[in-house]
Amino acid sequence: DVQLQASGGGLVRPGGSLTLSCVASGFRFYEYDLGWIRQVPGKGLEVVSCLRKQNGGTSYSDSVKGRFTASRDNAKATASLEMNSLKPEDTAVYYCAASSRLILSSIEVPSAYNDWGQGTQVTVSS
Repeated sequence: DVQLQASGGGLVRPGGSLTLSCVASGFRFYEYDLGWIRQVPGKGLEVVSCLRKQNGGTSYSDSVKGRFTASRDNAKATASLEMNSLKPEDTAVYYCAASSRLILSSIEVPSAYNDWGQGTQVTVSS
């Protein structure tokens, strides 16, 4: 079974930094595209970053571009999301998710990721 577990969330002040981690197991990690997806309270889901498989590159949503950096380690089956210059609007539950059949036109579509882990809460507040 595909298993994903995100961790590293917490409370941070505006302008601060936080790094989330995702540990994967139960599948061929390198064959899957990975997404970092967040859900803001009362709002919909947003794919903030997508890490394509096989060194296919990394994309970011406009809302986090330049502030967040995503990476993956295929050998360790892990991924991370380094978040800098955090804003109150970054407050959300963050999930790592995976897909074995993601197409380019769907990388920003949360429902295109068929396997999700439990999320981790990030709260940005003074």
